[in-house]
Amino acid sequence: MPGCHHDHHHAPAVEASPTYRRVLWLALLANAAMFLVEVASGLKAGSVSLLADSLDFLGDSANYGISLFVLGMAVTARARASLLKAGSMFLFGVVILGIAAYRFMNGEPPEAYTMGIIGFVAMLVNVGVALMLFRWRDGDSNMQSVWLCSRNDAIGNVAVMLAAAAVAYTAQPWPDLLVAVFMAVLAVTASYQVMKVARLELKTGVVAQPTQGCGHGHSGHHH
Repeated sequence: MPGCHHDHHHAPAVEASPTYRRVLWLALLANAAMFLVEVASGLKAGSVSLLADSLDFLGDSANYGISLFVLGMAVTARARASLLKAGSMFLFGVVILGIAAYRFMNGEPPEAYTMGIIGFVAMLVNVGVALMLFRWRDGDSNMQSVWLCSRNDAIGNVAVMLAAAAVAYTAQPWPDLLVAVFMAVLAVTASYQVMKVARLELKTGVVAQPTQGCGHGHSGHHH
């Protein structure tokens, strides 16, 4: 995922249009549904990469929910919500790494067919959400970030499908585990960065808004 660049603002988030609010609700529901689908499918197929990919849907659901919740609210409300999201992402990422370690010791390959089908469905959902958000791609920093997240997540779904093809070809679990570990590490690392920025917002009362890339990670600050 691309890094994030921040500008500081003392004003609360700008109120979005009713249409944008409805689109965010649709995006939230779609991502929450796919999170549940990927968790269930990952457990059934024995695929850790599907479980790891569900992290993106969980994270995006939280992002859309936070965006809806903090529209027009003060900085501290947004920061507290971000801390909650970061904590849940961290815990889920650690669980995925633990499952990957167990699967590595077990050595059983996952069901490649389910991996490929669910990965493809996940890609369609992310592309659909990106298209819904396309008209706001040149909006404020939050709007740009939300759209870019959905666009970039579709690329992650391709990684799951490639892992499924590799599992089918090799009959080995390592392609699934490789993708899973990579995605879980990204989630854990990003959750730490989100926590750091949110704590800074709570301390200073200053908003740090991403102006590019996905909301999963945070980089340096302008002062």
